[in-house]
Amino acid sequence: MNKKAISPVVLGPPYNHTVGTPATFFLVGIPGLQSSHLWLAISLSAMYTTGLLGNTLIMTVICMDSTLQEPMYRFLCILAAVDIVMASSVVPKMVSIFCSGDGSISFNSCFTQMYFVHAATAVETGLLLAMAFDRYVAICKPLHYKRILTPKVMLRMSVTIAFRAVVFMSPLSWILSHLPFCGSNVVPHSYCEHMAVAKLACADAMPSSLYSVIGSSIIVGSDVAFIAASYVLILRAVFNLSSKNARRKALSTCGSHVGVMALYYLPGMVSMYVDWLGQDTVPLHTQVLLADLYLIIPPTLNPVIYGLRTKHIRERIWTLLMYCLFDHSI
Repeated sequence: MNKKAISPVVLGPPYNHTVGTPATFFLVGIPGLQSSHLWLAISLSAMYTTGLLGNTLIMTVICMDSTLQEPMYRFLCILAAVDIVMASSVVPKMVSIFCSGDGSISFNSCFTQMYFVHAATAVETGLLLAMAFDRYVAICKPLHYKRILTPKVMLRMSVTIAFRAVVFMSPLSWILSHLPFCGSNVVPHSYCEHMAVAKLACADAMPSSLYSVIGSSIIVGSDVAFIAASYVLILRAVFNLSSKNARRKALSTCGSHVGVMALYYLPGMVSMYVDWLGQDTVPLHTQVLLADLYLIIPPTLNPVIYGLRTKHIRERIWTLLMYCLFDHSI
């Protein structure tokens, strides 16, 4: 299959050559891997179901249990909600494409999906920074923990994180949605990813693409820098602890957070810069697959990591499951 020119006959409805805004876009799925779409649909469905159940269980346990109302658990509850939004924005449509080949999506729905996906990723990186700050205060300033991370401070942090995502995404969506789309309406992707849609515009999409890359790099770069600084201070404090048990407990608590950060940042940054390099450097199907996995792997594994590695959550989940399945008198 020629990766530089995607045939509308193979991929779906004919190209839209009307000047102005197309009524619909047509999402291809993963170009070049059409023969594997059914297996991808099964895999995505399993991962999405696991993520949906896991994150819902995390949220339910934290909201119901009065002993899990510390800032760390509240941030984790918000993270679970964001994971559900991020995965639900794309996976149901992906599965529909892979199962039935129905890739049509309206113009407004496409940009709504784009907005929620990218806003959710911006919120998630902010939450990871907030959780790193929480661990820093808990380990480096334990006596001042409740005085520093008050409910009011947590609310301000949460509002700031959401506001930053909205401020970043609103201009990006506005710029792209106001470009003329007078050529093909076939998007060589499995969801309305910004770069893939921008390449269909008749006008120069470079300002939108530059804004996306520069804005994402600033947000993620600054968050990663602050997270790294937090963990340098955390590790210095941990290795100064005299008790081996306290040292092991502190490292175990931070280990879950580090694992979640690795799942989020590594695939995300690789996906973004691979897409920026273009298919002359990296095959198109690899770019799309990386972007898809970036949105589905973290929501699937985050509750598994926190559920298995956080003792209090693990115990509460086990108690809740026993109550629901076997003994309502617990």
